[in-house]
Amino acid sequence: MRHESEESKSELSTNLQSNSVSPTFCVAMLRNGSTVKIEGNADEFLPTLKDADFAWINVQVSDLENEGGKTASMLGFNPLIINELAKQRFSGYDDHTTELGLLLPAVRVTELEVEINKLIILMKNNLIVTIHGEHVTRLVKFARYAVTFFKKVPKNLDDIDKISLVLIRILDENNERNFDGIRAIQEQGEEISKYLIETTGFRKELGSDIYKMKHALISYLEALWATLDVVHYLRYGDAEIITDDPIILQKVGMLSTDLTRQISISEQMSTVLASGLEVLQSIYNNQLQILNNRMSLIAVWMGVLGAAFIVPNTIATVFGTPIAEHVEWRTQVTILVFSTIASGLLAYLIFKKKGFLPPKID
Repeated sequence: MRHESEESKSELSTNLQSNSVSPTFCVAMLRNGSTVKIEGNADEFLPTLKDADFAWINVQVSDLENEGGKTASMLGFNPLIINELAKQRFSGYDDHTTELGLLLPAVRVTELEVEINKLIILMKNNLIVTIHGEHVTRLVKFARYAVTFFKKVPKNLDDIDKISLVLIRILDENNERNFDGIRAIQEQGEEISKYLIETTGFRKELGSDIYKMKHALISYLEALWATLDVVHYLRYGDAEIITDDPIILQKVGMLSTDLTRQISISEQMSTVLASGLEVLQSIYNNQLQILNNRMSLIAVWMGVLGAAFIVPNTIATVFGTPIAEHVEWRTQVTILVFSTIASGLLAYLIFKKKGFLPPKID
């Protein structure tokens, strides 16, 4: 399935109109073997849960801590789990033996702006609940395929195994959508790299864009590391509510491998970015050195010219006295010209010998 790199309210509105998918829904495998998907308010799903073999409820709220806690309580969960997870920054893991709460980052990248939203997952017995804010639409899109996925879950598995498979599929969907972020950052990196072949008029834009890209990569890496922390808690099946089936746990290991690979790619991009910063610094230093050399050269030539006119100015002062009456005017001009050239050349040689002339830089 192709994933888009942006999730916005307008995109959500378009999806709801075209696919008629509500952000709050329930997908359930009933005990009679049929699969149902219903939309509406969370309290409307309670009768369905009574007849469900296993179920997944997705709820969109405007306030995770308040509305999320009320929703969790209505569905039979301890609201303290929501309160504890909502206070965490990027990720969280709260095991209450018969109930399990997870907090995962849902990344959305627009150009070089990284937005990290919170996705809370609650599990118990045969029920898994996902709670998130308005900007997380990835699960709404996945809901189109959830019924088909539920039908593929083997009916002879234990409830914990079934719900663990649903959890892994949700985690995989969230990870894949997060991975789209690096593609968006890479695309912006390609645009920034064009500045490096420019010779003029790029310094201000390049410096600002490289800083934004660095900040975006750092934020994106933080989200990936936070997700990897949560997956590490799950990969051994230590929690009572998580399966200990080695075959199913291998799927969790695959999630961990994918995350590690994406982190490696992001760190390589960070290394490339650091190299770009070094190139930029070298360019700035070279430009500054050229400017300094030009200023030094102007100062040296001003000194040469000043020295060149000191001697003829002194001689001209002497010629302004009665002494000049005994010296022919042609001789005076010759003396002035010769003294100007001689004093200028002498000053230039002295400056050059002392090393005051700056080196040439191509």
